[in-house]
Amino acid sequence: MNEFVDRVGPVRLWVAVVIAAATALVVGIVAFPQRVYVDFVWQYYWGPVVADAHSWSCVAWNGGAAVECGPETTGPTASPGYTVVSYAGYVPTLLLLLVGILFLIRRYDVDRYRAGFFALFPFMLFGGALRVVEDANATAFARTGELAIPMPYSGFLISPLIYFTVFFVALAAAAIAVIADRKGYVEGYEYPLAGIGTTLLVGTIAYLSYVAATEPYSTFHPLIPLVVLVGASAVTAITWWAIETYAPETNYGTRYMGIVVIWAHAVDGVANVVGLDWATALGLPANLVPKHPINAAIVDYTGRLLPADVVAVTGQAWPFLLVKIAAAVLIVRVFDARFFEESPRLAYLLMVTVVAVGLGPGTRDMLRATFGV
Repeated sequence: MNEFVDRVGPVRLWVAVVIAAATALVVGIVAFPQRVYVDFVWQYYWGPVVADAHSWSCVAWNGGAAVECGPETTGPTASPGYTVVSYAGYVPTLLLLLVGILFLIRRYDVDRYRAGFFALFPFMLFGGALRVVEDANATAFARTGELAIPMPYSGFLISPLIYFTVFFVALAAAAIAVIADRKGYVEGYEYPLAGIGTTLLVGTIAYLSYVAATEPYSTFHPLIPLVVLVGASAVTAITWWAIETYAPETNYGTRYMGIVVIWAHAVDGVANVVGLDWATALGLPANLVPKHPINAAIVDYTGRLLPADVVAVTGQAWPFLLVKIAAAVLIVRVFDARFFEESPRLAYLLMVTVVAVGLGPGTRDMLRATFGV
């Protein structure tokens, strides 16, 4: 196998795999539209996106009309969220993208990986904010019966497709930044890269603020981001102090990137605690409901295991914060100095992915509560 890869070349092999997979899917859809597109692609991948966009708990194919499930609709049907089948498609696709990025980094000899990591930070916040644009869109549909951003465009702002949307936006920004650096327009690609990400983030939040100021279905609750950001920063400071005091070897590899990792997952944890248990105390008419299976399971088990009078004081979502911090510290520990020395490209790329997985959903939950959508 190794001899075959060496003879063909890893890049050519990657391109061949991508083309073969895409061709097989297209040919399958054309040759067997019902079996491949309707019963597979639509039911497990596009149908859940359509349901999420309309805030429906179930969507029916209904002869191609795609309407909310009812007694007279015809299947197949789909619900928002992930399934084993969708995971089986998304995970290999993500791995292919990561391998492709590694080839691009090597091909164009992009260096200063640590600077690039911090330059991509605004894009991680941007991804969460962009997802809230779709939350506002779904809220508009629930209140008015019309989507402010119509399908299929709004579908690319819904998980997991939004990850690919943000990925390609960040990739285009990185290409612009690297070209500007190579032509001598800037002293380092990280500066325009961070600038583009910050501009996109500010523009997205400005749009959400405009919606809150002009539309009745969105309101502004400034205490939410204040509590979440201060709380996450305090949790990060305490965690980092404990690491530096009792286990300083934990962050020998990541160094200050470890703070970003822990803060990203602290934002996710605190945003869940605030949104699920204390949103009404901060001005929202109702607490939010968990959007992901892990959050929902933790809230459910906490409510079952703890006495009602204890839950009334502590809430049900706080164990999720502990899980997030423990996971973040474990990740920081696993990314040791040897990993960065032996596989720097892969190590930094995985670090970006780890932060995005925490900060994207955390930013979304925080801003979803902030703008009441």
